[in-house]
Amino acid sequence: QVQLVESGGGLVQAGGSLRLSCAASGRSFSNLAMGWFRQAPGKEREFVAAFTWSLSTALSDSVKGRFTISRDNAKNTVYLQMNSLNPEDTAVYYCAARTTITSIYNKLSSYNFWGQGTQVTVGS
Repeated sequence: QVQLVESGGGLVQAGGSLRLSCAASGRSFSNLAMGWFRQAPGKEREFVAAFTWSLSTALSDSVKGRFTISRDNAKNTVYLQMNSLNPEDTAVYYCAARTTITSIYNKLSSYNFWGQGTQVTVGS
């Protein structure tokens, strides 16, 4: 089993920044491909950012140029740096990990472990 614990969410004004963290435990971090998803009220959970198995990064079009995903293998932690936030970024943000050998990084079904989520609220 893999345990994922997110932190760093909160309330921020439009144009502001937040950095989310996700600490993983229970399995070697180097054997995990990590991603971030979000779910706004009344909407489906959607892909935000991820590492591919080759450790390149991928971002959704809606956050490109504003968000960055990174990881610190020594700390077993993945980060989501969010800049230039706007009210449309308001959502619960979920960290996810996949152990499956798939190149599909932007689908919920590719991930077999999920964190509990952290709320991000962007005021206008």
